[in-house]
Amino acid sequence: MSIGHTLLGLLEAGPRHGYDLKRAFDERFGQDRPLHYGQVYSTMSRLLKNGLVEVDGVESGGGPERKRYAITDAGITDVERWLAQPEKPEPYLQSTLYTKVVLALLTGRSAAELLDGQRAEHLRLMRVLTDRKRRGDLADQLICDHALFHLEADLRWLELTAARLDQLASEVRA
Repeated sequence: MSIGHTLLGLLEAGPRHGYDLKRAFDERFGQDRPLHYGQVYSTMSRLLKNGLVEVDGVESGGGPERKRYAITDAGITDVERWLAQPEKPEPYLQSTLYTKVVLALLTGRSAAELLDGQRAEHLRLMRVLTDRKRRGDLADQLICDHALFHLEADLRWLELTAARLDQLASEVRA
């Protein structure tokens, strides 16, 4: 996810302080990975330097000065371009899991046990996500569905690989 583009998109609703941007980001997108304040402020500094945001005001109170950021026309154009650009599908052609299976076979360890352990971990996470989906709002349901569909594809791969382990072992060891 592009943090910069996401923060720019949030600014289209109107000027905000860094704290407000972090809170809005975390509410909408950061349930599993909230932003750190330092990440917000370093991103805003870069966006300011690149002319995509401007300081709309500075407020001083009992603590440090609080800058209020506003998106510029260039920032709006940048968000429009980013939203229109399709994301590159991730083919996972060199996954860590595949590497572990091959290394297990090369080193005489049990690739079947590795696959069984991974299957159990996938199923555990799927139960957690299914429970979260059941209790969540529409946004949370859609996020969970996305993750669940990927986990289901991984499970199909795990089953297929388990069924072909003998063939893979002979090819890897040849």
